[in-house]
Amino acid sequence: MKNLILILAVTAGAFLSSCKKNKDAHIPPDLEFKTGGNYTSGDRSVTHGDSVLVGITITKKEDDLKTFNISYAYDGASTTTSHYNYVMTSAEYGGYDHDFWIVTRNQAGTEKWVFTVTDRDGNLAQKAISLTVQ
Repeated sequence: MKNLILILAVTAGAFLSSCKKNKDAHIPPDLEFKTGGNYTSGDRSVTHGDSVLVGITITKKEDDLKTFNISYAYDGASTTTSHYNYVMTSAEYGGYDHDFWIVTRNQAGTEKWVFTVTDRDGNLAQKAISLTVQ
């Protein structure tokens, strides 16, 4: 009888441990650049002090949207400097759509502009544009 109870206990334990809950897939939001018209949606060369229009569309995939950031790095720097920080309002938790003007420096070099959105679960989506100022 004791052996039967032991066998049942081991079998039940093995069965329960195999019934693991599926882990959250951690799906980041969708971040896309607007294209067409006067929008810049990829790397390009520009002149000193040029104004570049960048449009973004962000869509919630799993969790509510939380923050949006634009940062830049000059001439191949490995760290970026924050240019714009935005906390989503409750009306924007499901999606965010906005246009931004970037004004390039008055000197030759490269400018990497990084666009980052984070959702409430900490998932992030990121896209970058590199501008070569001539």
